[in-house]
Formats: sequence, C-alpha cells, structure tokens
Amino acid sequence: MEIGNVLILAQKELKDARRNRWFLLYTLAFTGLALALAWLALSGIGNKGLAGFGRTGASLINLVLLIVPLMGLTLGALSLAGERERGTMLYLLTQPISQAELLMGKFIGLALAILVSLVIGFGLSGLLIAWQGGTTEAAQFLELVLLAFGLALASLSIGFLISATTRKSATAVGVALFFWLVFVFFGDLGLMGTAIVLRLDIDQLFTFALLNPLQIFKMAAILAIRSNLEVLGPAGTYALRTYGSQLMIFLLAILALWSIVPLAGTYLVFRRKGVL
Repeated sequence: MEIGNVLILAQKELKDARRNRWFLLYTLAFTGLALALAWLALSGIGNKGLAGFGRTGASLINLVLLIVPLMGLTLGALSLAGERERGTMLYLLTQPISQAELLMGKFIGLALAILVSLVIGFGLSGLLIAWQGGTTEAAQFLELVLLAFGLALASLSIGFLISATTRKSATAVGVALFFWLVFVFFGDLGLMGTAIVLRLDIDQLFTFALLNPLQIFKMAAILAIRSNLEVLGPAGTYALRTYGSQLMIFLLAILALWSIVPLAGTYLVFRRKGVL
C-alpha cells in the first residue's frame, strides 16, 4: 500500500466534505447545540460561572450519543455508494491505486473531516467554559473529545460496510438511519426491557451493552468524568468490580474493534463486488 496515494485520496475526501451539505449541516448543528448546552450548564440555577468542564462534559454526552453516530453512519453510507452511483468509482479505480488504498484514503479523509467538525464544536464550547467557568477538569473534557472521535470512527466504519453492501446511495442512507435508530433506542431503556423479558443476569446485561458502540462510549465517558459507573446501576457496578482499573482499557479495546472489524468487512465485500 502506497502511503502517498492514501494521503492524496484523503485530501480529496476532505475537499469533498467541505462541499457536502450534510456534513456542513451536522457541523453547524453540533456546534450550535454544544454551545447551547455549555451555556446552560454554566448558567445553572443562579450559579453562572461556577460549573467548569466536568458539569458541561456530562451534559454533552447525550448530544454526542445522538449527533456523532448519525454523522458517521450517514457520511460513511454515502461514501462508496455515492461514488458508485455517480460513476466516479470506475474512474478512480482506473488510476494506479489499489482497492485498499481507495478505501483507506476515503476512510481517513472522512475521519479527519469529522474530527474537524468535533474540534469546532468542542473547541468553541471549551473556550466558552474556560472564559466563564475556569479550566477545572479540563483533562476530563479532553478525554470526552477523544472518546467522541472513537465513537465517530466506529460509526463511520459501520457506515462504510453499509455502503459497500448497497448499490444506491438512498438505500445506503436508509439502512444507516435504521442502524442509528437501533443503536440509539437499544440503549438504557432497550437494555432494561431486554433484561426483564429475557431475565438476564448482570454479566449478560453487560455483555449485551458491549454489542452497542453507543453504550460503550457512554460507559467510557461517564467513567472518565466521574471515575465510577454507579449512575448506570447494577451493570455499571458489576463492570467496575470485575475489571477494576482495567475497565477503561477494556472499553477502548472493544470500541476499537467496532472500528476495525466493520472496516475489514468492507474491504472483503468491496474486493468481491468491486465497482459493481
């Protein structure tokens, strides 16, 4: 694999992202909502200027759970299917590049575009927090940014797999939205309902949570901000007692697998189907 080819393709994807209306809409929505949540968290009830990064970071977790997976899934779903539908995929593969270079270039380019979007949203809200509330717990806020980017990579990887298995971009987006709804609603309430219906033990409930990258991000983010998972109930307490100080490493490893495995599957499907 030629790194130069990958970087050129990544640069092209970055330029395309700047002209993508969906990407611009996601960036504006995330930035606006992040600033609004930061201001509300800082204001509190008569406690304006006393909150700091910790309280605002906790408020931003739910925003990340909604916007970031939607961004990664839809942009990833449009990547290959859109190129194939427009006929530009055939043109790209006539160039002296391999399929692996094409996939990695597009993935890295979109990942960097999403990172820019997150940096804008978190950066502006972070400046507001530092101006009004000081820099207390800024390290935890930075951890939240990195975890959000990890969730974005996992969502983007799943979006790529969806894009590789569908012919039309509209179909790919529809499937991506379906997965987003499944991930979002298969959250706390979905897990509680599943545990009641199937009478799951605590260890089984925790295992089910690992099947959802959003839940992995949520556990890791809360652990970074609060250093415990008591707010998640028995499953959180079980996870902390079972893995102890290694829990964060374990959660990051599972989140990394959510990025690597779908991307590997994308390469296998793309190599078999090719341009068609």
